[in-house]
Amino acid sequence: MFSSLRARLTLWYVGALSVVLIFFSVGVFFFVRHTLRERVNAKLISALQVVAVELSAHTGNSPPALKNSSDPNQIVTLLDLEGHVLAQEPANLALHLRRPSFSRQPSESPRFFVTEESDPEADDGNFGVYQRVADASQHAYVLVVAESSEPLNDELDALQNSLAIAIVLALLLAGSGGWLLARTSLAPVAEMATATERITAQNLDDRLPVKNSRDELGRLAITFNNLLSRLSAAFSQQRQFMADASHELRTPLSVVQTAAQVILQTPVRSEAEYRETITMFEQQARRLTRIVRDMFVLARADAGERASQIGDFYLDELLAETARAASVLASQKRLEFEAFPFPEAPFRGDEDLLRQMTWNLLDNAIKHTPEGGKVWISLESHEMEYVITVRDTGNGISPEHRAHIFERFFRGDQARSRAAETFTGSGAGLGLPIARWVAEAHHGRLELQHSDAYGSTFAVFLPRG
Repeated sequence: MFSSLRARLTLWYVGALSVVLIFFSVGVFFFVRHTLRERVNAKLISALQVVAVELSAHTGNSPPALKNSSDPNQIVTLLDLEGHVLAQEPANLALHLRRPSFSRQPSESPRFFVTEESDPEADDGNFGVYQRVADASQHAYVLVVAESSEPLNDELDALQNSLAIAIVLALLLAGSGGWLLARTSLAPVAEMATATERITAQNLDDRLPVKNSRDELGRLAITFNNLLSRLSAAFSQQRQFMADASHELRTPLSVVQTAAQVILQTPVRSEAEYRETITMFEQQARRLTRIVRDMFVLARADAGERASQIGDFYLDELLAETARAASVLASQKRLEFEAFPFPEAPFRGDEDLLRQMTWNLLDNAIKHTPEGGKVWISLESHEMEYVITVRDTGNGISPEHRAHIFERFFRGDQARSRAAETFTGSGAGLGLPIARWVAEAHHGRLELQHSDAYGSTFAVFLPRG
């Protein structure tokens, strides 16, 4: 039963309230008891003083007579110093006076006493005060004024019972109200739990109900809905990734299968035909190898399993090495390639990843620049960052495709990409996503700064230090 949050909240609420009520009731009880006792003591002192004044005017050897007390519940007793009763008023009071023991020389100042009941059914408990007094003849006496404690005890018992009943009723009312309040307050949680159970990988577009966006539960539902949105986007991206990957892998495999079927249909083929077919196999295998490698890099990056090999090196030397390799590729396509003088650029990062990023940008520029065009690469050193710029004189990227060029397997111009595949052996649409990931892994960024019919410019910003 208490595994329910509603029950635990109600139990804690009732428990806390019971502690407060018990402490409050105890405080009230002792305060009222103290107040009533003070009132009784005041009455006893008043009666004692009145009788003491009367005794001070008495002369003679006989014990003085006592006047009736104004309080019918009080009894006034006059004792000698030996403790013998000399006079008592009223004489027929049903109250049995149980006097305390006192010394033969009692104090001349009032002393209060309390005698408990001799038996729970005896009702002979009393409150009293005694004092040594003397009459005009200097005869010493002990004056005792007592009052039954039964009326005060009855009042305290009634108060105690009333407080106990009030505590029980208050706890019952608080428990019922707390249960209903917890049920009402936690109803959105139950609805969210029910809605969450219905959400699977097939219906990630469903959302939790939001009753009140300003309270804690509403903010929790909004936060969970935002999480579902991110999961839905991730699942959609994953599905698209798998579909695109399957398509990219199927194309070279289909080419290889078709070429193999064609070459096997005729038992005898010339050496040139066999070489042409094997060359096609090699090109498609190279393309498959690069696609699988790039997919593996991105998969490890997404899973956070790619541990960066951080080290110190010179960024200008890395760019110069990559530019030399890219110039060979550009010359094969009859492109002009220019690498501006690189300033000395000490850097700390993953050299292999940055080399792959630079190569992907240069390969992308060469791949999409027609014969006779030009490709540039430059490095600028600023106070807070390095800027690597790669420009080309290709046909540019259409405005509707610029927002998607960093998406995996995206190729805005299929015909141009297919043509580029025959030369570079790639075209899977993974180069720019990998380059951007590498830049972000080094706390930098990759941007498309400019693109039109005369070419495109990509810039990588890497923080120094």
